[in-house]
Amino acid sequence: MKKVKIILSIAGTLIFLFSFGGISGINVYSERSDSEHTTGKSTQTNTKTTQTVTKPKTVSTKTTQTGAKPKTVSTKSTQTVAKPKTTAAKPAQPASKAKPAAAKPAQSASKPALVDPGIVTIGQQQWAVANLNVSTFRNGDSIPEAKTNQEWLAAGEAKKPAWCYYNNDPAVGKKYGKLYNWYAVNDPRELAPAGWKLSSAEDWKRLAYSLGGAVVAGTKMKSTTGWLEGNNGYDDSGFTGLPGGYRIENGIFKNSGSAGSWWSTTESKTQTAIDNYLSFSSSLGSSSNPKQRGESVRCLKE
Repeated sequence: MKKVKIILSIAGTLIFLFSFGGISGINVYSERSDSEHTTGKSTQTNTKTTQTVTKPKTVSTKTTQTGAKPKTVSTKSTQTVAKPKTTAAKPAQPASKAKPAAAKPAQSASKPALVDPGIVTIGQQQWAVANLNVSTFRNGDSIPEAKTNQEWLAAGEAKKPAWCYYNNDPAVGKKYGKLYNWYAVNDPRELAPAGWKLSSAEDWKRLAYSLGGAVVAGTKMKSTTGWLEGNNGYDDSGFTGLPGGYRIENGIFKNSGSAGSWWSTTESKTQTAIDNYLSFSSSLGSSSNPKQRGESVRCLKE
């Protein structure tokens, strides 16, 4: 009985202990479960933190885009800088146009200045720039025109003044003026218009001297156009000597385009007077010819 009691007592104790251990096991399990739940919560919290960290990356991406905009702005600034270059280039064009303007005075500088449109100064003299083209004397009296060869010859033989156009063509007179015999030049009624005088042989010598001498004066006096075979002059003097030709004693016209001759008031002999002429040579010539010849006349300012 005692053994039975002991056994029961031990059994009861074991039962009690097992019962107590079961209860304790439940509590321990619950504590672990709470710990696991708590750990899970922490994990979720960490995940949220990770997501929060990810958002700044998106923000940094926006910052990068925002940073790209200044680049576009700087590109516009480059375009703005380029515009003044185009503006700066425009003033350069007027500068190139100014060059042809400086060249023009150089051309006129080689010729003497005109006192008025009809006068040129050569040395100390003032010459008319065109041959005389009048048909009356200073007092208003008419000078007879001799057209035919017979009329011309008759005037010379009678020692009467006469004039004509080369080849009797008035259109030629607009360029070369009239041809006069020496009797018209020497007439006391005066062939030169008021304010002018006829040139003497001495006046022509002074003209040649002013141009460097008779040997070189011809080229400086000849016109730049109108001469045959390319024998034009440079007309450095402004005299503009044209090849108007002349008319000989019997009325024949000669040498238009290749010679020009001008009477002086100086008589050489009873039947002749001194004239001056330009031809294909570079010189200014002088000769003595019959007073019946028809030649050009050039006046000086009084």
